[in-house]
Amino acid sequence: MSPRFDAIGLVVSDMAASVTFYRRLGFDFPEGSEEQPHAEAELPGGLRLLLDTENTIRSFHPEWRAPSGGGRASLALRCETPDEVDTVYADLVGSGHPGELKPWDAFWGQRYAVVHDPDGNGVDLFAPLGQ
Repeated sequence: MSPRFDAIGLVVSDMAASVTFYRRLGFDFPEGSEEQPHAEAELPGGLRLLLDTENTIRSFHPEWRAPSGGGRASLALRCETPDEVDTVYADLVGSGHPGELKPWDAFWGQRYAVVHDPDGNGVDLFAPLGQ
């Protein structure tokens, strides 16, 4: 047996808001995904980002409850340049998404920032410095 990493799944409270957010970041969700209980976007390299509504999860796991408190996972998106980190961060925050950490030059050699998706999941934006 040899399981392989295939997808990242997120439970969302508002499919339309989540699809819109991830499309702003370049994820190619099919038209009409906003109205679906489950949506998938194929990522470069063959991985997929899966979004399921809370009601979808409860349809097969009735005891499921949304976690409370801070998140423990985030998606990390590599930008082409340090300037792109600033641009993408400003675009998302300007459209109403919470910024957790403004862009800065991290000591580990990256331009780095964090925004939250509509459900509070962290989305890290980064690019190597010196590009």
